[in-house]
Amino acid sequence: KYLQTVFRNKNCVSSPVDNGQESDEESVVEGSIKKQPEIDASAVKKKTSQLKKFLGRKMEFAVNKAKSLAHDVSNRHKEEKDVFEDDTPTHDTMQFVKIKTAHSHKGPHEFDNLLYTQEITGEHTGPIWCMKFSICGRLLATAGQDHVLRVWVLKQAFNYFLDIRTKCNADIKVSPTPSQESLVSQQSGGQSGEDLGTLDPQDDGSAPFMPKPFCVYTGHTADMLDVSWSKNYFLLTSSMDKTVRLWHISRKECLCIFQHMDFVTAIAFHPKDDRYFISGALDGKLRLWSIPDKRVVLWNEVGGQPNLITAANFCQNGKFTVVGTYDGRCIFYLTEQLKYYTQIAVKSTRGKNAKGRKITGIEPLPGEDKVLITSNDSRIRLYDLRDLNLSCKYKGYSNISSQIRAGFSHDGKFIVAGSENQCIYIWKTHHDYSKFSSARRDRNIYWEGVKAHSAVVTCAVFAPHPELVFKFIEQHQETLGQSNGGQQPQLQQEPQTKYIDQNTSKNKDSSSTNKGYVLVSADFNGCIKVFLKKEKPKHSSLPASALV
Repeated sequence: KYLQTVFRNKNCVSSPVDNGQESDEESVVEGSIKKQPEIDASAVKKKTSQLKKFLGRKMEFAVNKAKSLAHDVSNRHKEEKDVFEDDTPTHDTMQFVKIKTAHSHKGPHEFDNLLYTQEITGEHTGPIWCMKFSICGRLLATAGQDHVLRVWVLKQAFNYFLDIRTKCNADIKVSPTPSQESLVSQQSGGQSGEDLGTLDPQDDGSAPFMPKPFCVYTGHTADMLDVSWSKNYFLLTSSMDKTVRLWHISRKECLCIFQHMDFVTAIAFHPKDDRYFISGALDGKLRLWSIPDKRVVLWNEVGGQPNLITAANFCQNGKFTVVGTYDGRCIFYLTEQLKYYTQIAVKSTRGKNAKGRKITGIEPLPGEDKVLITSNDSRIRLYDLRDLNLSCKYKGYSNISSQIRAGFSHDGKFIVAGSENQCIYIWKTHHDYSKFSSARRDRNIYWEGVKAHSAVVTCAVFAPHPELVFKFIEQHQETLGQSNGGQQPQLQQEPQTKYIDQNTSKNKDSSSTNKGYVLVSADFNGCIKVFLKKEKPKHSSLPASALV
């Protein structure tokens, strides 16, 4: 019994097992709590110090890795932030703006002498969501959050369109019982000739547009999302009020309302027969409308979920109707019967853009079987319609949550887009890759850009007939040269009789008289800016700045 008692007591005070792991069985023996060994304070401090050093090394490694990744991202997207700081043009027009380029774009630069020539503010309230030139290039339509459609006119074309309005209004008999809506539209439908003819005292005459809108149309009750021109100066506007409205520059009131079931995000006149137009809405339905009959003649519904239509247009001169969806699909329909033809998944094969993003713009490339697709992954893609393969992807700008749309220049040589970092971006449609032996032929990161605004650039478009603006500026400079005493002469209007048949855009000498590019941009604050890029004559040693 004595030996058994000693053995039990010895086990009660025995040290932990050699493997260093304390077992539960050794913690309590016969209801008695084991005595804990004394804690060595110096050992604890030593262990704590070692742990701190270990964690410190790990933390330092993680921080350095994060900084390295942030530095790489910053270098890749430097053009979206710091590279454009303090380069916003001042309110003084007729100045050259600084052009920034991608780090890999060593030149030559096409827009290195971009002239800032006009700014229009104080008209639109809030963002401008859509902006389109008329086919003739003399009228510019803008619309957005303030529910108002405004039409701007080139100075030299003002008299011509004023005559059209005057003659049409003289021929129209006033209805004995006009609707309330017509009365509201008429009260704000157009500016008088006197109002438009009064130029800004600070305007030196070089600004291409009249300082006040030629037409101001009201009637929509929510944000206006898209606008489309016909060959004969009819206008269509779509809105979040679930309607499409028809206008004409000679009339002050809305001509027709086409009701929809949901927000109408996209519209386009048929390129061959402007008695018809397509509309795309968030209810997933693509509709082909007859304007004379005021009804839907064909329709189809996008499959899948979500089936929200966010963009639409015609391509191949009306043979196909193309719609873009919220989930990044680009779907083609045969226009004749509006039957499904094929579709493209607009997304990357891997990475963060492997999931389709909202399609924000669809634009056919003039003269080629290709279509330009803009989407909310900050990418612009050019697809070949013959095999539906990706021809090129354009990178550099920022378009994560906006309805920014890319477009072509009048000759198809350049692509322009606004950006969420307050800049305008320009790419060559077909870049000269012979200078870059290691560059991928299906990627174009060689952008040129300018920080043009102090807010998100929601719209940026090239003028379809820049020769009109350059001709006007040349004539104005000649007038200044002939003036006596150095006084500013009164701006003279050009004869307008030659404009009558030019709305068909069949200018025989337009290709030979194009003297550069005219770029118009609009932003989130409702500001419109105009830029000129005069083409440098071939074999000329003079800088472009000396030619303006």
